[in-house]
Amino acid sequence: MCGIVGAVADRNVTPILLEGLRRLEYRGYDSAGVAVIDGGACFDRVRRVGKVQSLAESLEESPIRGQTGVAHTRWATHGEPTESNAHPHICEESVAVVHNGIIENHAELREQQQLEGFRFTSDTDTEVAVHQIEHYLREKGDLLEAVRHAVTDFDGAYALGVVSVRDPHRMIAARSGSPLVIGIGLGEHFIASDASALLPVTRRFVYLEEGDFADIRPDSLVIYDKQGNVVEREARESN
Repeated sequence: MCGIVGAVADRNVTPILLEGLRRLEYRGYDSAGVAVIDGGACFDRVRRVGKVQSLAESLEESPIRGQTGVAHTRWATHGEPTESNAHPHICEESVAVVHNGIIENHAELREQQQLEGFRFTSDTDTEVAVHQIEHYLREKGDLLEAVRHAVTDFDGAYALGVVSVRDPHRMIAARSGSPLVIGIGLGEHFIASDASALLPVTRRFVYLEEGDFADIRPDSLVIYDKQGNVVEREARESN
C-alpha cells in the first residue's frame, strides 16, 4: 500500500507533494521521499527513513523548489527500509520514477542492465524500472515512448509516475494492476494513488483505466489506452 504523488505546475510543487504524502500516511510505509526538477533543469531529491514528518523537517532545513516533481511513501518489499531504497529512484540524473506494485522479472532485467553498464544504488525492483525507461529514452528520444516501451518488458503490476530533466515540464503516468488518479487543476495537473491526497489542490479527477498511459503537462492532459489510441476518460467531481 505505497503512496504516489506527482505534480506539474507553474508554481513550486514541493509543498503540494509533501501534503499529499501526509494524506497517504494511512496506507502504511517505512520511508518517504520527494524529487523535483529545479530551475536549472536538475533533480533535487530528499529521502528519509521513517515518517513523513522526518522528511518535512529535512525539507524545512534545506528547502528544494521545482515546478515538476514526484513523491512517494514506501513499504519495503524488495530491499530493507533504507534511504537508498526509498523512492523516488533516479537514473543517470536524467529520469526519476515512483512506483507502486512489483516488477516480478526484476532479477532478469537487473542482470541485463548491469551488462549494459547501468549502475545500481538500491536493492529495489523499482530501480530496474527507471533504468529501463532511461534505456528507451536514449533510443527513442521521447519520454512517453520510453515509458511505453519499458512497460512491455515488465512482468507484474505497476503504477508509475515518471519525470525527466530532458523534458522538465512534463510527467508520464501509467497503470497496470495498481490504481492511479489524475487531478485536474487550473493550468496544473497532479497524480496520486488516492484522490484524497490531492483534495487541497483540486476536486476534479480522472481515474486511469487498466493499461492507460497519460501524457501530462501543466496546460494539457492526453490519455492513451494500452493499444496507443487517444481516449477520453470522464472527469469526476469530488466533494
